[in-house]
Amino acid sequence: MDDVKKLLAEFADHAVDGLPAADVDADVARGRRALRRIRARRRVTGVLCIAAATTAVLAVGNQVKWWGTGQSEVAGGPDEPAAAADAGRSMATPAASPKADEGTMSTFSAAVTLVANKGAWNNISCSLAPEGWALRAPVDANHVQLAPPTTRTAELEPNSGLDVQAIDAARSLDGIRVSESAGKVFHLGTSDGRETGQVLLGERWLLVQLPAGNKDWNDDLLRRFMASCTLN
Repeated sequence: MDDVKKLLAEFADHAVDGLPAADVDADVARGRRALRRIRARRRVTGVLCIAAATTAVLAVGNQVKWWGTGQSEVAGGPDEPAAAADAGRSMATPAASPKADEGTMSTFSAAVTLVANKGAWNNISCSLAPEGWALRAPVDANHVQLAPPTTRTAELEPNSGLDVQAIDAARSLDGIRVSESAGKVFHLGTSDGRETGQVLLGERWLLVQLPAGNKDWNDDLLRRFMASCTLN
């Protein structure tokens, strides 16, 4: 601003030396108008600077609110799958684990897969069998024993396999749970400390005992396996 005033003063001095007084007044008037325009520009520039700064603050504030919370809000671009947000929420909220008092067998997650059974078991025929479980030989006419994938059949202990039997009379079970499906009544409970299921098939009973300390079966798997069996 001082430089502008200096230039105007010099311009006025030169005008006084070579021009009439009327021209000096006109030059001074033009100089004042120029000063007013300069002041007006400075005010406008200041307003624009303030507006730009405010916009920047708001933009940064919105970004912090959207990205910086670290909570469940997830901003995904148009090319990002919505599953990313679901994955973040699922990692933040672990699934509830079953409680110990909800039933001995139901508390275990099933690690057994039932597949089509291609083997013949004499008087016991089951269309399904646990995948990877090996049949222990020799096979009795009314008793089949399967070894889990982690155990060799030669090393199978009396209570460490899956025992499938055809018996004449039902066995007494502790903590019995009864359910009916497809016209069959399934009795589930414990016998000799092992989880056991039995169902009447014709005139005889099918008895299935799970390995001691079982953690790979549940009630539904046991019922499905028993439902696939018939007695000859």
